[in-house]
Amino acid sequence: MRIDRVETFAVELPTHRSFGVAGGSVAVAGTPSIRILVRVGADGLYGWGEATPIPAWTYETAESIVTTVDRYLAPAIIGTPAWNLDAVDTAFDRAVNRGFSIGAPLAKSAVDVALHDLLGRAAGVPLGVLWGQRRTSSIELGWIVSGQSPAEVGESVAEGLAEGYRAFKVKIGLHDEDTDAAVVAAVREHAPDAPLWVDANQAYTVPVALRMARRLDALGVTAFEQPLPANDIAGLRRLRDLSAVPVALDESLRHPGDLATFVRLGAVDVAIAKVQRSGGLTLSRRLCSLAEDCGVELMGSGLTESDLGLAASLHLFAAYGITTPVDLNGRQFIGSPYAGETVRVENGTARVPEGPGLGVEVDESVVRELAIDVLEHRA
Repeated sequence: MRIDRVETFAVELPTHRSFGVAGGSVAVAGTPSIRILVRVGADGLYGWGEATPIPAWTYETAESIVTTVDRYLAPAIIGTPAWNLDAVDTAFDRAVNRGFSIGAPLAKSAVDVALHDLLGRAAGVPLGVLWGQRRTSSIELGWIVSGQSPAEVGESVAEGLAEGYRAFKVKIGLHDEDTDAAVVAAVREHAPDAPLWVDANQAYTVPVALRMARRLDALGVTAFEQPLPANDIAGLRRLRDLSAVPVALDESLRHPGDLATFVRLGAVDVAIAKVQRSGGLTLSRRLCSLAEDCGVELMGSGLTESDLGLAASLHLFAAYGITTPVDLNGRQFIGSPYAGETVRVENGTARVPEGPGLGVEVDESVVRELAIDVLEHRA
């Protein structure tokens, strides 16, 4: 069974709520959210994957993901046995080299996840069975507090509680220190007993992060995610030494080799598993296994994916038995009108799909209806 087709579809999905991070806007209510869906074929079977172009978070855009897959990754793997994920990973690195870390991880992830979906469908089993590794059948989700002021935060927390969510994550680094601290304090006031963690998305310097860590500790925050720029290893090591709140790394850990460096230098408490950031499930599984072997705690996160990306993350997190609430916030912000049978989320808990592959049935006719030409669209 050799790969004989790789297709990209840039689709416009409905946006339910607005959402921003320290780097800028991620979703705007009423404005379609673009996702790149990838379909990989072999011997009449197909699998689907997804990439999230968020220039506010990383350098890959809708245009770059489409051209990277169509013009570099697809030609490099056509004719490769679909089961040979190691050969695909090697071909990816030859087509778009790693440089300092992974090159074009979101584009590579979409193809890698589609291949996993295809292999699971070919075998007639979900990914956890294909891997021989699934330690839990459900994953608790965190509600992303999207308010920009203490008053808005109260409304967002109340909405999350009404939806059945019991854990909350706050994006900080969008304001000055006092306002950031006030937003977190407002969440704690409205959810006094809930698990609560924060994500600065690289926004702080070491002195600011140290001051914020003291304020966060007083509010019972359980993890301080990516407080400093991804490549500030010395700063992250100093912060980890002095912070009472565990330091969790996301943007710093694109390749498993990045995690090995941070472990050797004593600069990480918690490793965030994130499928797209690490170029797909193949490298994400290596990173998670390395974290386990090194005694580094794992947490989970995503990139506001629709249901294909949501399912891929759930299979990964279930394989490693991640028990802390995870940031898989796609359902909160965007819709997946292309999905038939798909992931079930109830009261803030997602069930790991039991269908073959990712366990998400894709209606190709809907995908084609939603598809746009991003190169023409943005011209």
